[in-house]
Order: sequence, then C-alpha cells, then structure tokens
Amino acid sequence: MCKGLATLPATCLKSAKDIKHKISFLLQKPEPQATDQKEIKEKTATAVTKRVPNAAEVEKWKESFCHVMSSEMGRTVFTSFLKSEFSQENVDFWIACEDYKKTPPSKMATKAKQMYQQYVEADAPNEVNLDAATREKTRREIESGGPSCFDEAQKMIYNLMEKDSYRRFLKSKMIQEICQKESCAAQEKKGCDWLDSRQVLAGGA
Repeated sequence: MCKGLATLPATCLKSAKDIKHKISFLLQKPEPQATDQKEIKEKTATAVTKRVPNAAEVEKWKESFCHVMSSEMGRTVFTSFLKSEFSQENVDFWIACEDYKKTPPSKMATKAKQMYQQYVEADAPNEVNLDAATREKTRREIESGGPSCFDEAQKMIYNLMEKDSYRRFLKSKMIQEICQKESCAAQEKKGCDWLDSRQVLAGGA
C-alpha cells in the first residue's frame, strides 16, 4: 500500500471502507416484480458490478435529472435511493415504459395490460402516484396497445421524480459518500505522487 495513506485523515480511511458496504447496498436484489422488470434490473446490476460511480459522473447528475436518467449507473444509484424512501415503483414504472416502447407490436397489447395492472390501476401491487384523469386516460389508451399509451403517465411520474425525489437525492448521504470517496482517492494519489517525486530526486542525488 502506498505510504501516502499514512498522511490521510482518519475519515478518509473510514470512508474507503464504508463505500464497499454502500455499493453492496446499491446492488441488492429488488423485490419480486414482473419478469421483464427483473431481467432489466439483473442486466443493469451486472454492468454496475464492474465499477463504482466517479466524481465526474456525480457532477453530471447534479447538472440535471436528465443526466441521471440517461445514465445506467445514475439510474441504478437513484433507484437505490428511491428504495430507501419506499418509492422505487416510480423509477421502475419509468424504466418499464421505456422498455415497452421497444416491444414488438404483436406483444404490446398483452404487455400494456400487465403494466397497467402492475403500476397504474387503483391498488396495483406497485401503484404509482397518478391523478384520476391520467389513470383513466391510460386505461382507455391501453385498449389499443399502441407504443404511446403510457406516454402521459410516464411524463407525469418523471416530473414528480424530478421535482421531488431528485432534489433529496442530490443532498443524500449516498451522494455525499461517493463524493467523499473520490476526494480521499485524490488526496491519496497526491500523497503517492509526492513520495514518488522525492524518491526520484533522492535517487538522482
């Protein structure tokens, strides 16, 4: 281990250990849901296990909610945050809507009905927060099973997450710990570079 670690604050060393536990939390298996949703999350989790978010990614997430949702890592971390707030169904529904648009036309009607029963209808297992008018409009739209039948409901949930959950997400302990980890890593690298320079100078002398 680089000797530069000895010069780091104790909080940095603790943070480096704590982040391992935090990443484990991020990758916990979700509650049982529709088969398609489970497949999507398993693929996402597999991709994320290869690395952890860095400071540059977090800075992009802070710029806009769009950057969070367009990033696979961003969606994974945000989903974990929503899980801690017991509102994971919102991002699950949004992801399901994106996946639905890629569904073969011949299977859309069946999948639309499943999604409606899972997320939209009153007292659904993972009911999202929609007003009565949007809920009823979505019910009528799925009868056609077209690619845009969930558009209005998806947009409403997106706006809800952006105006509410996203603001708390940016201030969350989860994001603070990721930023602290990156700060400590930068200090460690700086300490190692300084020692390496001293060793080169000493060797030259």
